[in-house]
Amino acid sequence: MALVPYEEGGGWAARQLHSPSATFHFASRTIRLQQDWRRLGVAAVVWDAAVVLCAYLEMEGIDLRDRSVIELGAGTGLLGIVVTLLGKGFLSRTKEPAGVRALYSTCCARVTITDRAAALEFLESNVQANLPPELRPRAVVKELTWGKDLDNFPPGAFDFVLGADIVYLEETFAELLQTLEHLCSERTVILLSCRIRYERDLKFLKMLRERFSVSEVHYESSKDVHIYKAQRGSRKDDF
Repeated sequence: MALVPYEEGGGWAARQLHSPSATFHFASRTIRLQQDWRRLGVAAVVWDAAVVLCAYLEMEGIDLRDRSVIELGAGTGLLGIVVTLLGKGFLSRTKEPAGVRALYSTCCARVTITDRAAALEFLESNVQANLPPELRPRAVVKELTWGKDLDNFPPGAFDFVLGADIVYLEETFAELLQTLEHLCSERTVILLSCRIRYERDLKFLKMLRERFSVSEVHYESSKDVHIYKAQRGSRKDDF
């Protein structure tokens, strides 16, 4: 996510963006996120597209257990936090010399939550504050600037690639597409949640369709947010 100012109008929406915190309810938990518009701009506030994608994953009952998931441009971390909670596996008990400790089995989701370096400390603090201790090892916060140092991420290793409101700066489109191609295999499902604000947003969708099979799977009219699903070639696998 680019760390630049962003105009989204005034009134109630603007007050929400400039609020120091935001509270949500997903996966039977209350999630309280810190926001910091003045310091980090768009990377440090919750956008409607993230909320809509979280609700879509939960309401559709998409099975994230034992899946490898990466989020691009995570910002406050809401989506990555919710994915980790929704991908929770079964609780088992293991006896050790030091006593009995609770462990989540390997069927939990493995979640990589990424953003640019300047946003990582803020992102990490939100993730750590909102995940129970036993799930924190399942969510890794990691630096990713699109198109750079992609060798730090195994190619085609992810079952899901997620992004919420990451399509808005035309100068990042080529690097974003390069990153998606690196992260995706034939089985990978991309879910991108966004508003179509400008003509350039449609240009990105056209570029995406040149490389992936793309379909719109949800439209939230109350927030004017679209969710697009993309896969390599002509695959249209169910979740």
